[in-house]
Amino acid sequence: MAITLENVGIAVRDIEAAISFFTDLGLTVLGRDTVSGDWADTAVGLDGNHAKIAMLGTPDGHGRLELFEYIHPEAIETQPTRPHEIGMHRVAFSVDDLDEALAVAARHGCHPLRGVATYEDVYKLTYLRGPSGILVMLAQELTKN
Repeated sequence: MAITLENVGIAVRDIEAAISFFTDLGLTVLGRDTVSGDWADTAVGLDGNHAKIAMLGTPDGHGRLELFEYIHPEAIETQPTRPHEIGMHRVAFSVDDLDEALAVAARHGCHPLRGVATYEDVYKLTYLRGPSGILVMLAQELTKN
């Protein structure tokens, strides 16, 4: 059986704010829609499922995020995931300039949880809270020429 990763789906409080954050980091909007109906209820396992969705892609064409903002049922606010909790953890991006990516994130009010670390002189990386409390890891490979 062949398998490929299709996308990572993230429920957000405000789809426009999330789109703005991720497109400013360099992703592009591949499509937008509003979904509902029996097929959506069945696929998601949620009666009355009605959501705004946006598919975003990375510039290399390999990674995709599907953002969704629930219209119905009302979205449930939870505490943002912490780095050591079990479950959906974070979305990670490689960037060619971490300082520039952090400046973009800061314009959205998003800052590193603690600071920027260096892993074995291979990566400079950090975790930050993106829109809707999403954990986002940004990493810059230091060994690239």
